[in-house]
Amino acid sequence: MRYSLLVDLTGRSVVVVGGGAVAARRIPDLLAAGATVTVIAPEVDGRISDDCTVIRRAYQPDDLVGSWLALACTDDPAVNAAVAAEADERGVWCLRADEAEASSAWRPATAVVDDLTVAVSAAGDPGRARDLRDAIEQRLLASDLTVRRTRPADGRVVLVGGGPGDPDLLTMRGMRALLDADVVITDRLGPTGLLEQLAAEVEIVDVGKTPGGHAAEQADINALIIERARAGQRVVRLKGGDPFVLGRGSEEVDACLAAGVTVEVVPGITSAIAAATLAGIALTERGTTQQFTVASGHVPPGDDRSTVDWGCLAAGNGTVVLLMAVANLAPISAALIAGGRSAATPVAIVENASLPLQRVVRCRLSELAATATAHSVVPPAVVIVGEVVRLPR
Repeated sequence: MRYSLLVDLTGRSVVVVGGGAVAARRIPDLLAAGATVTVIAPEVDGRISDDCTVIRRAYQPDDLVGSWLALACTDDPAVNAAVAAEADERGVWCLRADEAEASSAWRPATAVVDDLTVAVSAAGDPGRARDLRDAIEQRLLASDLTVRRTRPADGRVVLVGGGPGDPDLLTMRGMRALLDADVVITDRLGPTGLLEQLAAEVEIVDVGKTPGGHAAEQADINALIIERARAGQRVVRLKGGDPFVLGRGSEEVDACLAAGVTVEVVPGITSAIAAATLAGIALTERGTTQQFTVASGHVPPGDDRSTVDWGCLAAGNGTVVLLMAVANLAPISAALIAGGRSAATPVAIVENASLPLQRVVRCRLSELAATATAHSVVPPAVVIVGEVVRLPR
């Protein structure tokens, strides 16, 4: 029967006898754990870090004086046995690379996922231990195995980019943040269906954001996020797409920083790119265009509130991707044509990108508003303008 424990190597002396491939594999973990590593070997593998102290000679008795842990990694069993014998005499833990049963300590198969360390031992069968370690690690990374973290003393905020809506397009890092949440502050965009999978004690706060309908004011959302974090909760602000692509995520981050609240941002797949890809449209195409521009259509051209340079978007042959533009398609298409875009430029409207109700409507730029009306297009929809739309996929 073996007794398992984790040890703190910070600042402790570790002697590695042997400078070959085995030593090169094991030393990075020792350094990452904060150990002071000395390598003793006549020849040293070039992959061994310069952060080690290297003594280029054969092992000698008393080389373990002052050490806390020893690794016997030579290809000579007699040398490894001598190292193990000295370690036993001096009360030093020793790991033998060639004969685990002759060691006084063993290194389990390990994996680190976020703040979790998984260590697996399998009765001396390293292959079996690695297989089980890999299976657990993959489930943790895929969020198939839910393990909630121990809560820190202070609350914090994580802005999670939820992607265009399909839960499969949420990043694994974003999913792990959701699984750790005490409260999720969400709106209608993004993978809201995932919220049903969270633990019953996780509070869900819907702040609206429905076009033309009631929604919480941004200042109120900021205040809510900060209030919950200051109460010691782990707050996830779940947003559609990417928080920093026309998502006001920067305003929420600034508010948290101003209030002294710890905040992290998890990137998401913006619908500006996902919608085109899911519709089979390459935003750039060699020989057609090498650039695309993402712009908001929330404010129509000519409105004093607009900061979009519609003349610049109309010039050239770059692909134009418009978000939040459904209500203003008539003035937008007119501005693009007036700025130089051909009225015959192909356009695609991708509605509900990535969701079961996704559909793609195609037309010419001059027909954009009429086509959207005829097909009863409603948000969320992404509008793609450019010659790449006509290329078959």
